[in-house]
Amino acid sequence: MKIVYKYLALFLVLALFSCGGGGDDPAPEPEPTVAAPSAATLIYPENNEECTEGVIVSETESQVTFQWESSENTDSYTLLLNNLETGEESSFSTSIPEVSVTLNRGTAYSWAVVSKADGTNETASSATWRFYNAGAAIENYAPFPAYEPSPEMGVAVEAGNITLEWEATDLDGDTLSYILYMDTVSPPTSVLGETDTASFDTATNADTVYYWQVVATDDVGNSSTSEIFEFRTNP
Repeated sequence: MKIVYKYLALFLVLALFSCGGGGDDPAPEPEPTVAAPSAATLIYPENNEECTEGVIVSETESQVTFQWESSENTDSYTLLLNNLETGEESSFSTSIPEVSVTLNRGTAYSWAVVSKADGTNETASSATWRFYNAGAAIENYAPFPAYEPSPEMGVAVEAGNITLEWEATDLDGDTLSYILYMDTVSPPTSVLGETDTASFDTATNADTVYYWQVVATDDVGNSSTSEIFEFRTNP
């Protein structure tokens, strides 16, 4: 009987080894890495220029073809368009480096392109350009609304004396002057001051959210109003 038990035990051991003798399963193949897309280089409409090549479709609208250079590792693009007079934003998707859009005539716009690639959530953004879509004959254009504020939108800064700065351009090359509004409510209604330069020094209190806005005026009285900028001060 002992011999039977010994053979039975040996059989079980051999069976266990035979089941486990195949070794570990091979490791799965790693997923291929998808290269991130590159930023597009804008071509037309040109920055800080009048766009005169649109196809007029009515007294108030024309069709403009936006163009940019193809970017590497890119499967599609999204054109981001902003009406600088109304603040209305819109987007247009395309798989080629151009897209035609119907725009209001005699109106200022900004535009940028986002490059996208299949298989990754990474994107790349181009520079942002501004232009005037040509309308009926205009002797003198209003300045572009002020942009690229400092402090940047939504950032926190140390309280005390700070310098507000911005960029502003005029299609006609006119000299610009500015009126600043700043408040702790939006939209700001309190006049902070006037200046002939694109900067202004002011005092701030701690732990406060500030809203500010710039009205730019050229030599002949044309003016434009920026979007509402925002920053906060640390406690």
